[in-house]
Amino acid sequence: MSHPSPPAGHGPDQSPAPRQRVVGMLGGMSWESTAEYYRLANELVRERLGGLHSARLLLASVDFAEIERLQVAGEWDRAGQVLAAEAARLQAAGAELLVLCTNTMHRVADQVQAAVDVPLLHLADATAAAVHAAGLSTVGLLGTAFTMEQAFYRDRLAGRGLRVLVPDAADRAEVHRVIYDELCLGVVRPESREAYRQVIGRLVDAGAQGVVLGCTEIELLVGAEDSPVPVFPTTRLHVEAAVTAALEGVPVG
Repeated sequence: MSHPSPPAGHGPDQSPAPRQRVVGMLGGMSWESTAEYYRLANELVRERLGGLHSARLLLASVDFAEIERLQVAGEWDRAGQVLAAEAARLQAAGAELLVLCTNTMHRVADQVQAAVDVPLLHLADATAAAVHAAGLSTVGLLGTAFTMEQAFYRDRLAGRGLRVLVPDAADRAEVHRVIYDELCLGVVRPESREAYRQVIGRLVDAGAQGVVLGCTEIELLVGAEDSPVPVFPTTRLHVEAAVTAALEGVPVG
């Protein structure tokens, strides 16, 4: 004899558990650091959910040579158009939130966000939150010349209550050179690590309580052991924010 199903609203709740949101990664700038985004996202999801869990990701990887040419030419609007089109494709493919896997190209973050309906998690916001959580108010900023010298990134941090120091002109030139001529090509040299350590030391002497590693490649070269003050690795901080957003409400285990 068959038994009727319980009427709606009765019996155990059979609704499925919330699932991970799909994170769209807009990367390739350079692929060396985008690979770190992918690795970190999967490691963090596995740590939080356990077992064989991994991150639900979509990746759009652009040709960095095209973007770098537009950077040097100052054609930021055109670069923004390229990235906005890629962001729209990620959304169309099912991305539910986006991360732009580069500090420098947050110069066009507003243009990218305007092209999609899903949230773009701003890297500088995740960084500022971590600095505040550490109880600091003054940070040194390392990054490409564009990030250190233009207002878009420094102002975003300053707008969140932080005082931002940048290296002097000679140090900025060396930090930028190492990023483009070495780290973006997968070259990690001890001499460049030492040069970065000296730049960090001069920022600390100028009053920096912490140092923002404001280029996603810099984490390939230096870390906490290379600084007398806390460092803020923007790649990891950005991925942590994305994973937290993607797993909101998802049960552990």
